[in-house]
Amino acid sequence: MPDTPLISIVTPSFNQARFLETTIRSVLEQDYPAIEYIIIDGGSTDGSLDIIRRYESRMAHWISEPDSGQAEAINKGLRLATGEIVAWLNSDDVYLPGALREAAEAFKRNRGAGLVYGDGIMVDEDLHVLDFHRYRPLDLVELLAFEVLLQPAAFMHRQALEAVGFLNQDYHLILDHELWVRIASRFPIVHVPRYWALERTHPQAKTIAQAGQFVLEAERLRQWAERDERLSPIMRVHGRRIFAGMEVFAARRLIDEGAFSRAFGHISRALRTHPPTVLRYWYKLVQALLSAMGLHSLFESYRRLRRRIRFQGVQVEWQDPEWIQRFGEGRLPFWRH
Repeated sequence: MPDTPLISIVTPSFNQARFLETTIRSVLEQDYPAIEYIIIDGGSTDGSLDIIRRYESRMAHWISEPDSGQAEAINKGLRLATGEIVAWLNSDDVYLPGALREAAEAFKRNRGAGLVYGDGIMVDEDLHVLDFHRYRPLDLVELLAFEVLLQPAAFMHRQALEAVGFLNQDYHLILDHELWVRIASRFPIVHVPRYWALERTHPQAKTIAQAGQFVLEAERLRQWAERDERLSPIMRVHGRRIFAGMEVFAARRLIDEGAFSRAFGHISRALRTHPPTVLRYWYKLVQALLSAMGLHSLFESYRRLRRRIRFQGVQVEWQDPEWIQRFGEGRLPFWRH
C-alpha cells in the first residue's frame, strides 16, 4: 500500500439539507491529502443541490437522480470510486478530525485486513452528546450474533469489497452489518480504539423511524448464514449464542419502536437460549421489563437525567482536533469513567 493511498468516500443523500453541509465539510476538511469524494443525491428538492454546488470543485463526482434507496445510491458511488480504501458517510453523520489519516495508517499496519473500524459518539440532531460507542475487537461469531459496529466509523479495503460484492440491495436497514459479515467471513477486521465519527439520531433517522423492520431483516440474515457454505459450520457450533444475540438485537429495535411487550418476549427467549448474551445487555432486560409493565416513562426519565448529569448538554466541537483529542482521552469535565 502506498504511503498515502487514495480514500474514496461516498455520501448518499436525499432531502437532508439541514445536515448535509456539516457532513461535506467533515470530509473535505480532513488532514489527509488523497481524498476522492462522491455524493449520490436521490433527487432532493429541499435546497441540498445548492449546498452541493458550493463544494463541487472539491468533489470527484456528484449526481442527483431518483434511486430505489440507500443501498442503490451507495453502490452507485462505490462503483465510481477508485480509491484503495473506501467508505460511505451518510448525509446526517460526521467524520471527526484525523479519521481518514488514522484509517489509512491502520490498513498499513494490518496488511491483508478487509475492514478497519474505530469508535464513535452518538449525538442528537444538534450534535449534543447522547452516548459513547467504545468498541472492542470483534470476530465473525460476534458479528453473526449482531454485535453491530457504528457504520460511519468503518472503512473497507477495495479488494475486500470487490471480493465479497457490493451492498445487497435486498436489505434496507442492516445493509451495512450484512456487508461486514461477508467481509469478516473472508478477511481480518481490525479495531482502532480512537473516535472517528459522530452518528446522529433523530426522529427521521431509520434506526428510529423503521425500528421494527430491523427484526425481519435480522432473521433473514440469520437464515442466509445457516445456508451459506462458509458460515453454516459456524452457525452449527455457535448457534445458541448467535440466536440469542439476534433476539437481543430485535428487542433493542422494538424498544425503539415502542413495542415493549414484543421486546420483552425476544429478551426472554434469548435468556432461555444463552444467558451470558443477555447479561451483557442487562439494562435492556430491565428497560424491556419496566416498559412492558407501563413504566417506560420512568426509565426514560432516568436516562435523560443520567445523560444530563454525565454530559451536561455538551455539544461536540467536531472541527477542533485538540478538543476531540481531549474528549477521546476522557479529560473533559463532563466525562465519567
